[in-house]
Amino acid sequence: MPSSQAVTAGNRLLASIPRKDREQLLAKCEQIQLTFANVLYRAGERVPHVYFPTGSCISLVTPIDGGASLEVGLVGNEGMLGIALILGVNVAPFHAVVQGAGPALRITVPSFLHLLEQSSALKRELKRYLYVSLSQLAQSAACTRFHVVEGRLASWLLMTQDRAHTDNFHVTHVFLADMLGVRRVGITKAANSLQNKKLISYRRGDIKIIDRVGLEAASCGCYRTDKETYERILG
Repeated sequence: MPSSQAVTAGNRLLASIPRKDREQLLAKCEQIQLTFANVLYRAGERVPHVYFPTGSCISLVTPIDGGASLEVGLVGNEGMLGIALILGVNVAPFHAVVQGAGPALRITVPSFLHLLEQSSALKRELKRYLYVSLSQLAQSAACTRFHVVEGRLASWLLMTQDRAHTDNFHVTHVFLADMLGVRRVGITKAANSLQNKKLISYRRGDIKIIDRVGLEAASCGCYRTDKETYERILG
């Protein structure tokens, strides 16, 4: 069983749960390593596990017209994958794709649901997290419609850095285009602009954040809104 102290530092959502309830949940969890680009489940499939990232991050991707796709959410150590279970729904609404490799805690759905029925504190915190997730989904939809690619890319990089806890990522133009729902040429222009401003370095899919303060200034307002919503509701 992972130690409660380690998880407190590793997953903020679990850290918000009272110690007794947290330790009961941890006793049913297993530590695993998530691999980049691995599909944990697809939209419409039954959910076999709940994931609590501790050093990894997972993209929530919605398929469009059977071919294209768009990232509508990102789960890292601030939350969990499988929140629809709190509504009594055991079907995935999105594809879940590992965006940042690293450790996570995993628990089977039957074990999770049993603990959910036993713990009012766990249920309360997850309902609050569900509210945050719904708010972020709405923000993501508005962002895709109204904000320019450069600002969206800056926000995406900041969100990824917050969840992956690293200044360095490996993501291709194709992956970024799929995540942001734009053409590759749009990603190239946006990345080159951020690089020319010396906010990032980008070479052959390797991105390094050089100036976080400058990148925040270049990002669209959605990044700040997402952070403020999380802090206001979950603290």
